[in-house]
Amino acid sequence: MPIFKLQTSTDIADRKEFMSEVTELLSRVLNKPSKYFMVIVEPAADLMFAAESAPAAYAELKSIGLPEEQTAAISSEICGFLEQKLEIQPNRIYIEFSNAERHLVGWNSGTF
Repeated sequence: MPIFKLQTSTDIADRKEFMSEVTELLSRVLNKPSKYFMVIVEPAADLMFAAESAPAAYAELKSIGLPEEQTAAISSEICGFLEQKLEIQPNRIYIEFSNAERHLVGWNSGTF
C-alpha cells in the first residue's frame, strides 16, 4: 500500500510518465509490487524553502512495513531521482516517512 505524495514548485512536462518512473523506483527500493502503489503529484505548488523560491520539493512516503533502518538510503534514491528528473537540489527536498499499521489502512472494502 505504499503511497508517495510529492509537492514541488517545479513544472512536470509529462506527469504520467514521471509517476510511472516514481512507481518503478519505489517498487524496486521497497521491494513491493507496483500494483499496490499510489502516487500523487502536485506540481507547480507555491513553495518557499530557506526563504528562497528556487526549485524545491516536499514528499511523503507511507507504507505498511516501511523499513525504518533503510530510510536514509531511500531518501538518497528519491533525492537523486528528483535531482535528475526535476533539477531540484537534494538540500531543497524534505521527505516525511511514515510506517502504517495494517489495520489502520483501508482497501478493497476492508483493511490490509
